[in-house]
Amino acid sequence: MPKLYARRRLGALAAFTGLIASAGLLNGPAASAALPTPVSAATARSYLASLTVETESRTGYDRDLFPHWITQSGACNTRETVLKRDGSGVVTDSSCAATRGSWYSPYDGATWSAASDVDIDHLVPLAEAWDSGAGSWSTSRRQSFANDLTRPQLLAVTDNVNQSKGDQDPATWMPSRSAYRCTYVRAWVQVKYYYDLSVDSAEKSALQNNLANC
Repeated sequence: MPKLYARRRLGALAAFTGLIASAGLLNGPAASAALPTPVSAATARSYLASLTVETESRTGYDRDLFPHWITQSGACNTRETVLKRDGSGVVTDSSCAATRGSWYSPYDGATWSAASDVDIDHLVPLAEAWDSGAGSWSTSRRQSFANDLTRPQLLAVTDNVNQSKGDQDPATWMPSRSAYRCTYVRAWVQVKYYYDLSVDSAEKSALQNNLANC
């Protein structure tokens, strides 16, 4: 084969491989994804000022009304996708379960090497969303909220920290790692604004106070 022709074939192959990789077809769509960055503090303050303030109601809430951990790609559901996105050196088996990796929890600064020690937190909890407007949503919209990989709504954190947070809002719970609090409240406001959810008065005050320090 002439050298020039061979080089052209190799160049074309490299370009084709690069195109496939950039489209996420070699490692799956989660391989190159990153946790979405929240809006700026100034934008968050503007968003917060526009949110409706009203008393919350949990009447009729059931976690099952928010279908979550749906299939995202191939055998991977939302939890597995976030574990792969937020971890380092994550290895998965044929069913997409993480068998090896490292996960840093921004809430408390802990690092874990077992996926079983990590929860995927709904930054704005499902119950909190219900209290502030999601009770009137369709099941489809609640599913979109519970599996949202586009907004900064899902992230891998230490399991018992997530459990201690439960369904609390920033008036009663904030990450113990103070360096993350500004990011946390910016993300919280962005999610509430995008989904047109309300805030209660104590929640709004807590958000304002924390955003003032950003």
